[in-house]
Amino acid sequence: MNSPAARVVQLLAVKGQTLAVAESLTGGLVAAEITAAPGASQAFRGSVTAYATELKHEVLGVDATLLHERGAVDPQVAAQMAAGVRKALGADWGIATTGVAGPEPQDGKPVGTVFVAVDGPSESASAGTGRGKVTALRLNGDRAEIRMESVRSVLALLLEELAGEQSGNERAQDTERNGGF
Repeated sequence: MNSPAARVVQLLAVKGQTLAVAESLTGGLVAAEITAAPGASQAFRGSVTAYATELKHEVLGVDATLLHERGAVDPQVAAQMAAGVRKALGADWGIATTGVAGPEPQDGKPVGTVFVAVDGPSESASAGTGRGKVTALRLNGDRAEIRMESVRSVLALLLEELAGEQSGNERAQDTERNGGF
């Protein structure tokens, strides 16, 4: 199995790091994908499916004013969800999904508007804050297709961040293990 989720689990296990997931429109699909990967228990802390807007504030610590002014489908909301779940579940990394899968628009945002976010350890442990990244997506398809593409996209974003964090020696070892160049 060499799925994106399996690669995430493998990279996290090699680094001795953990992951927490905050989901809205994906409704648990990201967590299901990760836990389907062999060895997930080594790296996966857990997840929060905060489908209701107020839970994004109450459980994940997303700013209430932000939610009131912009709604749940917003890049800053995604970033705060990722940071919030990371903190709430005591993980090294947090990822989040929020958006509109349809069939109707939400908060004035059209179907297919999605934000995925990752929040991870900062370069300097003394900084005390994580580093985050948000990707805005405009997806086509039906509800199921939008949700599955959101899962793929958030895992790809996390993989990009995990790979970018590897030192030269870890990259060399990974290349060697995989018969690469």
